[in-house]
Amino acid sequence: MRVSNISRETKETCVSVRLTLEGGKVEISTGIGFFDHMLTALAFYGGLGLELTARGDLEVDGHHTVEDVGIVLGQALREALGDRRGIRRYASAFIPMDEALCFTALDFSNRPFLVFDADMPQARMGAYDACLTEEFMRALAVNSGLTLHMKALYGKNSHHITEALFKALGVAVKEAVRVEGTRVVSTKGVL
Repeated sequence: MRVSNISRETKETCVSVRLTLEGGKVEISTGIGFFDHMLTALAFYGGLGLELTARGDLEVDGHHTVEDVGIVLGQALREALGDRRGIRRYASAFIPMDEALCFTALDFSNRPFLVFDADMPQARMGAYDACLTEEFMRALAVNSGLTLHMKALYGKNSHHITEALFKALGVAVKEAVRVEGTRVVSTKGVL
């Protein structure tokens, strides 16, 4: 089983993650309802077991909590993947959600990079600031060693756009971390 347990505590947040790449229980609690919904969708479509708790300075705003969850979840992905031997490595997904259509392409290359192109028509969804999606994706990519490209091709509702992005990420992660052999998928021999 490819499993990781990572915790991080700062003056602003306390985040704990148990991640199982082969699936399992999904329990999310961050104090931000919409973000919990997005992380649950990511885990479901990614075929992941994810137990995640976060306490943060929500009296300020959600930024520290969302970013730190991205950091810890990224670290957990990195640890669970180990030397990445046998994984498919690359994947992509288009996900429609009502009027929105979003695309994700990724590479577990160990060379982190984020390209994020998704305009959000509404600034907030409940207690969640729409701009935090990019912050989460950046923290996740940097800390997991993921090259991640995300684009909202179109959409009029920030909820639909954001949810399609998280679901597309889940679908692509599920495909990319699938073990297909024993070799490292790289002409260099390492990732």
